[in-house]
Formats: sequence, structure tokens, C-alpha cells
Amino acid sequence: MTSAAETDVPQAYPPSAEFAAAANAGPELQAAADTDRLAFWANQAERLHWHEKWTDVLDWTDAPVAKWFVGGKLNVAYNCVDRHVLAGNGDRVAIAFEGEPGDSRDLTYNDLLAEVSRAANTFTDLGLVAGDRVAIYMPMIPEAIVTMLACARLGLTHSVVFAGFSATALRSRIDDAQAKLVVTVDGQWRRGAAAPIKTAVDESVDGADSVQNVLVVNRTGIDVDWTDGRDLWWHETVAQASPEHEAQAFDAEHPLFILYTSGTTGKPKGIIHTSGGYLTQASYTHHNVFDHKAGQDVYWCTADIGWVTGHSYIVYGPLSNGVTQVVYEGTPNSPNEHRHFDIIEKYGVSIYYTAPTLVRTFMKWGREIPDAHDLTSIRLLGSVGEPINPEAWRWFREVIGGNKAPIVDTWWQTETGAIMISPLPGITATKPGSAMAPLPGISAKIVDDDAKPLGPGGNGYLVLDEPWPAMLRGIWGDMDRYRDTYWSRYAEEGWYFAGDGAKYDDDGALWVLGRVDDVMNVSGHRISTSEVESALVNHHGVAEAAVVGAADETTGQGIVAFVILREGVENTGDVLIAELKAQVSTDISPIAKPRQITIVPELPKTRSGKIMRRLLRDVAEGRDLGDTSTLVDPKVFDAIRGK
Repeated sequence: MTSAAETDVPQAYPPSAEFAAAANAGPELQAAADTDRLAFWANQAERLHWHEKWTDVLDWTDAPVAKWFVGGKLNVAYNCVDRHVLAGNGDRVAIAFEGEPGDSRDLTYNDLLAEVSRAANTFTDLGLVAGDRVAIYMPMIPEAIVTMLACARLGLTHSVVFAGFSATALRSRIDDAQAKLVVTVDGQWRRGAAAPIKTAVDESVDGADSVQNVLVVNRTGIDVDWTDGRDLWWHETVAQASPEHEAQAFDAEHPLFILYTSGTTGKPKGIIHTSGGYLTQASYTHHNVFDHKAGQDVYWCTADIGWVTGHSYIVYGPLSNGVTQVVYEGTPNSPNEHRHFDIIEKYGVSIYYTAPTLVRTFMKWGREIPDAHDLTSIRLLGSVGEPINPEAWRWFREVIGGNKAPIVDTWWQTETGAIMISPLPGITATKPGSAMAPLPGISAKIVDDDAKPLGPGGNGYLVLDEPWPAMLRGIWGDMDRYRDTYWSRYAEEGWYFAGDGAKYDDDGALWVLGRVDDVMNVSGHRISTSEVESALVNHHGVAEAAVVGAADETTGQGIVAFVILREGVENTGDVLIAELKAQVSTDISPIAKPRQITIVPELPKTRSGKIMRRLLRDVAEGRDLGDTSTLVDPKVFDAIRGK
């Protein structure tokens, strides 16, 4: 349903004629994929350098474990670094690094090749061989990316652990993968101060039998404890090694990385991604979804390498396409709220890929902050991590994108490896808040409980009904869990169930509604939390909202909302809450009207920016809080309860 506030604004935003004329992706992509899907993917794989050509595009005989580009051999790092140097682009900046304290340095592709070669030579000297695992626990500094590429170069399978996770979380991932090397830093810069990192590593490797060495980058200069024989300084090893190294080819199915994703219950799942299929899709999507023009664009993905977005859209996808990109170490409000916009101005960022959470944070701070900057370099915006609400989408386009930049709202997961559903910026007339349609080469459906595909107006479960190149190949050490978690719900059909609810609008555009456990059942009506959140944010005074379903004797579940107001908006108490409830009734239905709305100063978020609705549900139902260790600020609940 459309609110009154939305009736005078466009419902869809087509690209400008100018953008469409120069776009990388035209209608021919979809036509080719529709004609022959596997031939389409073979054609995309040709964008890479293969040391040996594959014999078969796909072997699905051992479903749900796929083999893509069977018999093919390649080197992922060679594709991301060497070939750009060999093509004469060695002087192009690959990474424009901006440190949190304000230091900066540029690494060209020549520099990157030398650094990756040095790291590869060092890892070999440490006795590591293809198939060994390396844990990486580092902030957003160039050495983190160098380490990932050096692992890829040698066929070492890396496991990047977000540097904000606890020593316990790091240890469980080291043990699960039996990592032989941990690469880390002395500390990281956060809000002008050096925060220790190595201390957590020391704690985590104490008694870890698999770990032979800890390699440490001196980033902040703070004092660290040292274990002789185990600990090594980067500047005394890598920096002294030879910058010459010849990349060897590995099988297309060689494991490139393990990335742990926390489930709602149980121990984290080590998602396995392999080389050929993963790089093909990461490279294809980065080129077409972001309309990237090598040598012209300056690209900035604001994610962290601790998450899959950092793997696919900072390291492997962009670098395979010869990108020039910004890598920023710090937070968006250090030293002040202008930091991101200062960076966009300084480097002339043209493609900016971020999370809805950050967009809503910018909204909360007020548009006068971005308005103080020249953001005219931006020609494309992207969104990732969760569905973006229409209000934030429009604000993003208007304020950051100068009312002209297309927005690509991308749906994908750690498990899918690369973008699956997204507008194509030169083709799609995009609806604010909709991921629109599967990309060419990808097949997705919305189905009901009985696996019946739904059409326009249908609301159900999002499934992927055909294998895709970047798909996960299993869970490390637990293939039964892999089959059970992702393939059991629609085992008969052989479909992957993403765990997300989705709907088609009357025009057939696809809207992702979020995790199915974020779908509330109110008096028999299925209402998604994101739908209610979006309606609340449609109110002019609301910056961000989080909604949960709490047990209710009468309706099954009652809707409970937690709301952050925009800067300068007065909390008028019951008057405001009545307005907000009326907003939801108008936008969705009186059935969706929240039972309770609490105005709060902050929401509980993980370090990747996801709202911890599970904990809000505990608050709403009066339970003791569970584990809060992954929150940015565990004290946020004092503020919530104080209201």
C-alpha cells in the first residue's frame, strides 16, 4: 500500500539515457542467459585468465555439491594482480588507503604484485603448502588484502576473522580449520586511540596445537607480548623477502577460503568457497552490477574483509577487474560525522557501496553534513546487508546521489558468494526498496510451503532452484549439516532455501522481506518486520526502527517497535507514538499497528551493522539477555531499558 507521502514521488526510477548508453550490461546479457545458461557462464568465465581450460562447465551429479569449470586450472591472485601488470597497467593505483589517524598511501598494481609476492615467499619459507589453512585477524589495512591474495597465490585456504570478535571466537575458528599461521597486527586505530589486537591473538593461540607461527604487522607501535620462535614481525620477514614469485595454477575447485557465519543456534558454520566458479561470478557481478569502468572509476565498498562483502567486493571481484579503490581503516564518525564525505571528495569516489544501516545513520545525523561536500563524482550507489527501506533509498539517491545516481540494492549471502538479485543499473527502472530481479544466469523463485511457485502479488519463501558458480561447496568438516541447513526444506525439488521471505509486487518485482524468523504472525497474518520498520521510517521524525514479534496471548504475536528519532526532532511522547501507529496503519494495515513503541537513543547492532532482533525480542518479552559479545556496544540495553 502506498502512503500519502509517497503519492507525489516516482514509484520507479529508470536510468538516464546517458547512463544506459554507456552501461556495461545491456539486455543482451539476459537474452544470452535465457538461451543457454551454462554457455552464458562459460562466456563469463572467459573474462578470467585460465592456465588450463575446463572440460565441463558444471557437474551437478553429486548435488548439492557442485563442481564448476571442471578440469580448469587458474590462480586467483594472478587474475587479481599479475595480469593487470602484464597488460601494462602496473602504474594504476589499486588501493588508495586512508588510515583512521589521517595517514594515507597508494599501492599501484606494481606495488601490490611485489607485496603479494613477498608475503607468498615468506609463507613458503614458514613451511606452508597448498591446502594448509591460515587465519587472518586484521583491521582494514592494505596488509590484510595482501595476506588474502598471498594465500590465494599459494593455494592456502584463508579464514578471515573479523578483528572485533573475541579471543574465544577466534580460537574456535582456528581450531575448526586447524590453522597453522595467524596473521594479525599489534593494534588498530579506533577513534584516535590504539586498541590492542595481538593480546586477543595471544589468548586465542594459547594451547592451540595447530598454530606454528603468528605474523604481526606493526600498525600502531603499542607494546605487545612476544613469544620467541612463534611470533614474527611483518617488517622483519615479509618486507625483507624477494618481490619475485611465480604463481602456480590450482584446480577450479581448490578451496579458496572458509568464512564462518553465525547461525541463530549452535557453533558458527565454516562456509567453503572454491576458486574458479567463485571468481567468475564475483568478477562478473562487480563488472555489471556496479558498471565499473577500469581506469576511470574510483570505487569504494565500505565493508570489512571480516565479512563476505569484503571478500567478494573489496578483494576478489574488484581487483580481478583492475579496480582503483578506496580502503578506509576507521569508523564513519571519526574524527567527526564528515569523514566518509571527506573521503569521497578527496579521492573523487564514483561508485559507493554501503549498508542501509549506515544510510539511516547519515539520515539521523542530518543532510546538512553531506550537503557541505561536493559529492558530484558519485555516479552509482549500492546497498548491501539487509533490505533497504524505501525512505532510506530515496534519501540515499537524493542526498548522496544528487538525484541522478542509480542505486543497486543487492541481495546475496555469505553462502551464495556473490550478488544474486539486483537491478542492472543501465537497464532497470528500479523501485525503492526492491532488489527487482535475479541477475542474468541466476535462477530464483518465490514459493509457498508446498513448493508451489508464486506469481505477482505472491508472498512466500525465496529459493534458488539452479546451481550457480559462486555457491558454497559445503560446511567445513560437516557436510551433513550443510545438507540439512540449506537443502532439506525442499529436498525433493533439489532447491537451496535461503532462509529469507520474499514477495512479488503486482508488477512482478521481487522484494526481499528478511529472514523468515523475522516474519511475524499476527492474528494469522504474515507481516514482515522490515515492512513495519519501513512504514515507521516513512514518518518524517524517524531515523531508524527495529521491530520484533513478541508473544501475545490474543494475537499469537504482538508487534513491538524500537524507534530512533532524527536529529532535532522532539519526542512528544504519547502524541508521537500515536502518530507512528497511525503511520503503520495507513502504510500497511491496522493489523500491523505495533502493540508497543519505545523511543530509544540507540539500537543493539553487531559490528557488521545488523540489528540484533533476537535481543530486542528478549527485552520485549522480559527475558534475561543472551550472549551480547558480538554487539558494538553492549551498554546499549541500559539506555533502552531506561526509557
